[in-house]
Amino acid sequence: MTNRPNIYAATPIDRASLRRKDEDWLTEAWLAPASRVLPIWQSKSFVAGPEDAPRAVLLPAEGLDAVPIFLGLMNGGLMNGGLMNGGLMDGTPVFTVDLSMVEDPDSLPALRGHGRFEDLRVTGPLMPEGEAALCAYARGMVWWNARHRFCGVCGSPAATAEGGHVRLCTNPDCAIHHFPRTDPAVIMLVHDGGDRAVLGRQSRFPPGMHSVLAGFLEPGESLEDTVAREVFEEVGLTVTDIQYRSSQPWPFPSSLMLGFTARATSFDIDTGNDELESARWFDRDFLRTHTPDENFRLARPDSIAHRLIREWMAEG
Repeated sequence: MTNRPNIYAATPIDRASLRRKDEDWLTEAWLAPASRVLPIWQSKSFVAGPEDAPRAVLLPAEGLDAVPIFLGLMNGGLMNGGLMNGGLMDGTPVFTVDLSMVEDPDSLPALRGHGRFEDLRVTGPLMPEGEAALCAYARGMVWWNARHRFCGVCGSPAATAEGGHVRLCTNPDCAIHHFPRTDPAVIMLVHDGGDRAVLGRQSRFPPGMHSVLAGFLEPGESLEDTVAREVFEEVGLTVTDIQYRSSQPWPFPSSLMLGFTARATSFDIDTGNDELESARWFDRDFLRTHTPDENFRLARPDSIAHRLIREWMAEG
């Protein structure tokens, strides 16, 4: 197993969590000329450059009238000069803002001519990994804040606190602190111990796309329990030798994908519960030699599903 981080997992940021409680420092950092902002609009990231090689664009805060969310401090430089606005020094404060309330983002002078908003599902696989990870982090924080504007306990408005990493109930009789949520999901390549693996597809997948199995953790389950349950629910197989491989933040909208392999102990696939459109065993040689087409293609290359398949193909 390679130690290479999955796409979206290698954010070049020191999250500087101790700074989140220092309101004076956050205000000073937001107003500092050297600070930079990665804008988000309707869950889309701000990028520039050619369609087949987009780059993240970070801008000065001036002219971006929105509640800032503190992402952290640059750490190690983002591709060292690779950003459209030039390389950022270590320690540069980086924020994101949600501009979704603006009907036409091109109407904002601070944005005009600097880039465009694109879906990270499209641009992520084409960007340098550090930039894609930064966009994913910003997207996830904006999404969570936008969907937790009210207290889930008493229904009162929830105010932004700690640099956007807390939503604080404004009802003094409640005053609950809400923290960003990440939903853990298992994703697993099931093999037969030899040269076959199970791939399936959901009806919402693009034409021909096949992927490994996946599902969400339920309360009271271990990750291994979830792997076994989800495999049985989706394809009717029992499994053993469940082994963890790697993980990947997946901000579509707010998951952490925990990757596993598992060896099947039964082999007759049953998709009768309608969770999948289809599923079947695929030979390793077929996966290695097949040219992607409208009938069969692997999961998108920025996904941990793609990595799990490629690693299994390389091991046999």
